Amino acid sequence: MKNKFLLIDTNSIIHRAFHALPPLTTKEGDPVGAIYGSLLAFFRVFSEFEPQYVAAVFDSPGKTFRHEKYEKYKEQRPKAPTELIFQIKEMRNVFREMGVSVMEKEGWEADDVIGTLSSFSSKEMETVIVSGDGDVLQLAQENINIHNLKRGVKEGVFYDKEKVKERYDGISPENIPDVKALQGDPSDNIPGVGGIGEKTAIKLIKEFGNLENLYSSLSNIHSEKLKKTLESEKEMAFLSKDLATIKKDRSFKFNFSDFYFDYKKERVVPIFERFGFSSLIKRLPEDEKKVNLELGI
Repeated sequence: MKNKFLLIDTNSIIHRAFHALPPLTTKEGDPVGAIYGSLLAFFRVFSEFEPQYVAAVFDSPGKTFRHEKYEKYKEQRPKAPTELIFQIKEMRNVFREMGVSVMEKEGWEADDVIGTLSSFSSKEMETVIVSGDGDVLQLAQENINIHNLKRGVKEGVFYDKEKVKERYDGISPENIPDVKALQGDPSDNIPGVGGIGEKTAIKLIKEFGNLENLYSSLSNIHSEKLKKTLESEKEMAFLSKDLATIKKDRSFKFNFSDFYFDYKKERVVPIFERFGFSSLIKRLPEDEKKVNLELGI
């Protein structure tokens, strides 16, 4: 049986939980509803996939290398409320006490850390990425699958490479950035090419294979209007592809043993008690040998 590596896109999950669940506070008034919702999602996925190795990946605070390339990147997003910021910081401590390795890299988004770590997957290691964001679908490969959360954190859709291709009408996961180069992505303020929507973007990438081939074959575009639009916005199209592409740094050094799920109940109970998560405490297994069987919620 293959070993499994669970990669958690923590910021996307806790954001989703924060907006989907009603507020919940401790006796001292600290907000913990998003933490509770994130743990529900974690336990459910952990029970389903039973990984031996786990990493909770966080966005690096502040601007990233994408902001250096395009200053308007994500500029439309409102500043995170203090209640959410508090819970993101606390979530790091929660995962550490649970025996989950916490990962972040300065100047990187969580997606890029996840992309880098997942790129080391092999035939002997199945990687499952848990995220509330569709950007990571481009990472799906033979041994890399995506659990994409839906309806807050209560449900998820499992994507392997073939299911991603179904979602994008035959486009392979690695060509999703080519589609976004044309279509753009309003959620991240990636501009794309004006006037081109998903349907046209997919049609063009299916026909030409990728953005580079499209621009080397513009003479084959029958619509003069579309051809002129593509010509005039070439620079923005390639910038958009760069912004939409999850980076993979193969020079990154790590050992899978660093991510072994080192669960000890005695470390988890005190922090759950502080947050008032009595219902979760009742479900905690006694030791790591039973953790895969008993964490389902």
